[in-house]
Amino acid sequence: MIRTPLRPLARILDARAKGENPDVIERENIRIRHEQMRDQARQRAEGRLLVLGLVFVAAFSVIGLRMGVLATAEPMEPRAEAPGAVIHAGRADIVDRHGRLLATNFETHSLYAQPPQMVDPAAAARGLAEVFPDLDEKELFEDFTGPRKFIWIKRKISPEQMQAVHEIGDPGLLFGSRDMRLYPNGRLASHVLGGASYGREGVHAAEVIGVAGIEKYFDARLRDPANGNQPLALSLDLTVQAAAERVLAGGMMLMNAKGATSILMDVQTGEVVSVVSLPNFDPNDRPRPAVKGDPSDSPLFNRSVQGVYELGSTFKIFTVAQAMDLGLVNPGTVIDTKGPLRWGKHRIRDFRFYGNEMTVSKVIEKSSNIGTARIAQQIGAARQRAFLKELGMLDTTGFEIVEAATGKPLMPKNWSEISTMTISYGHGLSTSPMHLAAGYAAIANGGYRVKPTILKQDGPQLGPRVFSEQASRAARKMLRRVVTDGTASFGDVAGYAVGGKTGTADKPRRRGGGYYEDKVIATFASIFPAHDPKYVLIVTLDEPVDTIGKEPRRTAGWTAVPVAAEMIKRVAPLLGLRPTVEPVELTDIKLANN
Repeated sequence: MIRTPLRPLARILDARAKGENPDVIERENIRIRHEQMRDQARQRAEGRLLVLGLVFVAAFSVIGLRMGVLATAEPMEPRAEAPGAVIHAGRADIVDRHGRLLATNFETHSLYAQPPQMVDPAAAARGLAEVFPDLDEKELFEDFTGPRKFIWIKRKISPEQMQAVHEIGDPGLLFGSRDMRLYPNGRLASHVLGGASYGREGVHAAEVIGVAGIEKYFDARLRDPANGNQPLALSLDLTVQAAAERVLAGGMMLMNAKGATSILMDVQTGEVVSVVSLPNFDPNDRPRPAVKGDPSDSPLFNRSVQGVYELGSTFKIFTVAQAMDLGLVNPGTVIDTKGPLRWGKHRIRDFRFYGNEMTVSKVIEKSSNIGTARIAQQIGAARQRAFLKELGMLDTTGFEIVEAATGKPLMPKNWSEISTMTISYGHGLSTSPMHLAAGYAAIANGGYRVKPTILKQDGPQLGPRVFSEQASRAARKMLRRVVTDGTASFGDVAGYAVGGKTGTADKPRRRGGGYYEDKVIATFASIFPAHDPKYVLIVTLDEPVDTIGKEPRRTAGWTAVPVAAEMIKRVAPLLGLRPTVEPVELTDIKLANN
């Protein structure tokens, strides 16, 4: 700022020359300077007032908006923030093939206490013991009056329990919101879903992690926020699953079995439309694993993939299919079935005498151990083992639940000729029912291997060819004759042309070796419709016994077959299969001359 002199020399000299008073000039300059200073001060004050006014307007606007948000929000307990990384509790839903809900998240609350904030620890302990009968009032009071500043009371509580705790009214009892895993269908498909629990926990958030089944197998996929909570679509059909569980539970009870399993598989895709293992459990309240006794007695034991059994005569069709594919036999080839068949100290016998000779078709129809063993001798150990390897019978199935990895087949260390003979009719090689379902799918779809899957597929997922279409077609006809004329006569279902094979295997002892004389694993492996197979159904009963007749009957024809027939009758319409008249080939029709 340039300051003007109060007594400028030029003006003073000019005023004296004119006889004027120079002091007037000084007074005038002083007045002008004071006016300029006053104007500057006024401008500075007005600017400060404007800024201060804007600050007050902004502050009151923020306060007003916050008050509006608080007035419209639901009341909540204050949350104690825990240090550390943020817990991402989100988890994607699981749905069936039609988008129906199998597993989802449910908002709930945790309950904890901060003793320093408690007003009346004794009353709080007494009230909590009334709301939660499993809590001990004395222990709670000791915790509330001890040195601890934070105490977990319940990891998850219901809305009713939360309201009851609210009514206790102690400020030291606090809640934290969190998600929990909910299975709205209860026990339905429990072995597939497995269950979930909490991993890392905070006061108002918890990490939901899979502990078994598909929840654990796809844990990373279900927890990945990059998937945008896109639901995981399974191949299961909820309606079919419910019907299968109901029928199998009824059959298990009627046949006095200790356990049962069933598998319904699409023969073109390998999709498992239904898989049941009984006894089962509620994944909303998953029981603890058994620490003693037979693990297979636990409801957590998944018989469809963990149950590794000798599946008996259901394996005979594989032997015959391979022999036909190799050109060693055809359905009409006559086989020597005179018994017993001796190999060293071993004796192979049939369930009853069927004659000294039988065609290959009759060997399957009547389920001859001797006939199947003689066909296996023609195949040889090396070719049999290679064939079963290609069929997937010697490795785990790859089914997408964690328990499937434990269902590794049990095979002989020395695959000798006698092993070849006994394996041909389902003894000496133990596999799971899921292995058997995949093997029968290959017979039904024309000879292609399929991989069992629990995920919904877009179309056929056929693997490499295992045997020819001709061998597959002939095998399907034999399976149909087993139902119409053989050991599975109770398995016929009008309109659906069921084909299948029974298998009754003595149950091995857990200790000491050998087999039980009065305990069996009864299995019926079926395909339907036999002339154009769409599905494979495996039904296996553990220690069944039919007591309706005069004598107890344990064979699959009396136990597993009727259960499978009832299941097909129930689920076939649900699968969209319409009853049809089974086509008859022209070669079976005799034309009369006019």
